[in-house]
Amino acid sequence: MNCELCNRSENVVLDEHHFIPKTLHSNKWYKKNFTKEQLHSTILLCRDCHDAIHGFITEKELGKNYNTKEKLMAHEKVAGFVKWIANKKNQFSKAHKA
Repeated sequence: MNCELCNRSENVVLDEHHFIPKTLHSNKWYKKNFTKEQLHSTILLCRDCHDAIHGFITEKELGKNYNTKEKLMAHEKVAGFVKWIANKKNQFSKAHKA
């Protein structure tokens, strides 16, 4: 399987990214404005892309403004990172290096 943002598959660990962070699921505003399907919608990302997203965007911003793949890729820093990392073969995240 490939990362759904950078499309890398070689030497990468994939994990689920919730478009609306799980920490926000019990918040009344999110329950009112999103369906259960939207709250639980995920994308498979390599650790590098996942770490970059959470480094660039707060959880509340993710939930309100960047809750789809298209919206994430519209974020200038995320798009720039994805473009940069797409041609890198190895995973850079320290936490997942062998």
